[in-house]
Amino acid sequence: MTTPTHSSRPSDRPLGVAAIGYAFMGKAHSNAWRNVASFFDVPAFEQKVLVGRDATQVADAAAKYGWAESATDWRSILERDDIDIVDICAPGWMHAEIAIAALEAGKHVLVEKPLANTIAEAEAMTVAAAAARGKGVQSMIGFNYRRVPALALAKELIAEGRLGTIRHIRAAYLQDWLADAESPMTWRLRKETAGSGALGDIASHAIDQVLYLLGDAVTEVTGRLHTFVSSRPGPDGPEDVTVDDAAWATLTLASGAIASVEVSRMATGQKNSLKLEIYGDKGSLLFDLEALNELGFLDATLPVREQGFRRILVNEPEHPYLEAWWPQGHIIGWEHTFTHQIRDFLTSISAGEAPSPSFEEGLNVQHILAAVEESAAAKSSLIQLNATTQTSIEGA
Repeated sequence: MTTPTHSSRPSDRPLGVAAIGYAFMGKAHSNAWRNVASFFDVPAFEQKVLVGRDATQVADAAAKYGWAESATDWRSILERDDIDIVDICAPGWMHAEIAIAALEAGKHVLVEKPLANTIAEAEAMTVAAAAARGKGVQSMIGFNYRRVPALALAKELIAEGRLGTIRHIRAAYLQDWLADAESPMTWRLRKETAGSGALGDIASHAIDQVLYLLGDAVTEVTGRLHTFVSSRPGPDGPEDVTVDDAAWATLTLASGAIASVEVSRMATGQKNSLKLEIYGDKGSLLFDLEALNELGFLDATLPVREQGFRRILVNEPEHPYLEAWWPQGHIIGWEHTFTHQIRDFLTSISAGEAPSPSFEEGLNVQHILAAVEESAAAKSSLIQLNATTQTSIEGA
């Protein structure tokens, strides 16, 4: 295979984009690629090719989602000089092989979270990303909730000192799509394909938010995992579930703050609720993904008689990302986070700057997830994390 370099693209040619995967995440990312240039000033690009295993289904999806063509072999796109960006929406067990090959072929890479299914894979991806970055090839992991305007505003308020010294954080990501014990088996319930269950799937988001909002690092971890339904109906009869349905963790941060994390895909009545509570000595913040246009803020520096949580409707042009959207009060939705993510990725590529969250930041999360598993296996023993393995994201 010929290995192109980032500088081989003519300056007047739009960036060529290929996406791998057309199911849930592929659809979300495709929607973002299709819409981002209509609302944000981004470098010119073209939706070149959508890749999937089923030729008929991926061709149908490509036509529906705005891709010029489809393919069934992801390796073939790495040989094409007209492909500059590879967006990986495939399951986690495929991330490392595709991302490393794409980076070595000189393609910018966006990959969905979690970074990989194992620490070894995540480390190999991070090494490949660092080497590629030295050649002007950028990479980013898709923690899209960083692009929720209310959470971006929360980070600004924390960075401005409006909460003072952060003491503790509560993060709970709860879903109920597996609450029915008769829900069928999927690849997400097999360790060999998913890596882990609720831990990797949604605790990765919750933990990334703790690190992102506070610009902090985790030094100690205790955890517990539990599988409530041990087998699920499969095409050939019952199959064993080999991942967790729910997870709990307590994280000690380098700053001295304590974070509690709870995640479940068995929380009946909770559809997609990521709740964050952040408590400092000068104020507090509340957020729920199911009301993603709102941020609760308490200013404890006010006289007690005036204190109370106030609801900030995060829809003003002065709020992060919202200058591109609708008039005040016309709320945005979950899908907009992916549009913001693509905007930031393209802007970083154009500027020649490393985007955030980086693969190093994704590896940080992987180390914490692994520590939760290690603690759970040792009856919730305290696990120490080496701070030198974690990359600071101060100001990210």
